[in-house]
Amino acid sequence: MSEHHTQPTGERDQQAQETHKKTGEDLTQQDAPQNDGAQVSTGSDTAGAPEAAIPELVIISGMSGAGRSTAAKCLEDLGWFVVDNLPPALIPTMVELGARSQGNVARIAVVVDVRGRRFFDNLRESLSDLDTRGVTRRIVFLESSDDALVRRFESVRRPHPLQGDGRIVDGIAAERELLRELRGDADLVIDTSSLNVHELRAKMDAQFAGEEEPELRATVMSFGFKYGLPVDADLVVDMRFLPNPHWVPELRPYTGLNEEVSAYVFNQPGAKEFIDRYSELLQLVAAGYRREGKRYVTIAVGCTGGKHRSVATSEKLAARLASQGVETVVVHRDMGRE
Repeated sequence: MSEHHTQPTGERDQQAQETHKKTGEDLTQQDAPQNDGAQVSTGSDTAGAPEAAIPELVIISGMSGAGRSTAAKCLEDLGWFVVDNLPPALIPTMVELGARSQGNVARIAVVVDVRGRRFFDNLRESLSDLDTRGVTRRIVFLESSDDALVRRFESVRRPHPLQGDGRIVDGIAAERELLRELRGDADLVIDTSSLNVHELRAKMDAQFAGEEEPELRATVMSFGFKYGLPVDADLVVDMRFLPNPHWVPELRPYTGLNEEVSAYVFNQPGAKEFIDRYSELLQLVAAGYRREGKRYVTIAVGCTGGKHRSVATSEKLAARLASQGVETVVVHRDMGRE
């Protein structure tokens, strides 16, 4: 992925395409399902924890093989107290223990997954309990495509935790159904289908490394409709109403990062007006997200192949959001695939 920044046009085209071709380390080695249970000491009676000392909480969940362990290790490196495979019913107890630490445990990350599936029904009750106590909590959900998950499980030659006597795809389908409601409640969804370990860590760092928590963070992602919709998109924009630079021979080899391609796109009728109107709409949406406590939004901008119109529009839209005080990252998912 590429972050929004200013570079000479030629260098940006070359760098973006080279970045896309990097394979990196596979996520599976960091996130292969383990059989060990959570190692947590609950201590004695936890009543009477001082409310002012209640720690911040992040719940990490998602598909097995999608990178939960990598995300947890990233938070651990950032100074979070991380507990893996904690039964959901014990999350409020863990928060109370952190509150009694007199500030020594200010941030707790809990990994919840299907290894504790017999406790999973308790998660909703635990989340409601936390909300009643006024605990600041966020849910990070790691998503990935079926193909990527099957490939990762096969590479480590381990069964899926829910496949039983069936196939890996059967376990994946069962897990998706089990986690469907939790995914819908997530504050941040990260699709790791095309990410390596280092790219996932960069995404986690971008969200949690800052000392000051910004009001709203946005990821603007260009994509090609012929490669499928991004599964982690909150908002989807279709730029196929504009003429395609692919049919202009001198522009076809370049991408939307090229100045000539960008100029061609935004000289088309309705292009500049679209950016202006959609930016105004995003201001309205962003205000609502802030009121609802939503800190992250992914805006997917699509065209046919994810090379020209969507890329140019993503860059313009990200620049407009940044000028409005929204911390913005740009990702060009499909650029370089053709």
